[in-house]
Amino acid sequence: MGAMSLLARRSRPRNPAERLVTLVGRPGCHLCDDARAVVAEVCGELGTPWEEKDITQDAELHRRYWEQIPVVLVDGAQHDFWRVDPGRLRRALGA
Repeated sequence: MGAMSLLARRSRPRNPAERLVTLVGRPGCHLCDDARAVVAEVCGELGTPWEEKDITQDAELHRRYWEQIPVVLVDGAQHDFWRVDPGRLRRALGA
């Protein structure tokens, strides 16, 4: 990894309110429901915006993640899948 990419990685916003969490899942998925509750709780506590994307509505997301849902992305990078640990998500968001 070059010095510039390492510097860019370190210069990402560390304020949780400047991060973005994306939950990738599908309707009727009980693990997705569990992940949604964790993401909503942690993001609500920290003031972090979050969004949800449905793999049944996006062919690329389906291709990439269908075996791993629910998948949590932080700033577009995969953070977790199947089960979301609240403490680990807090740490990833800089809290």
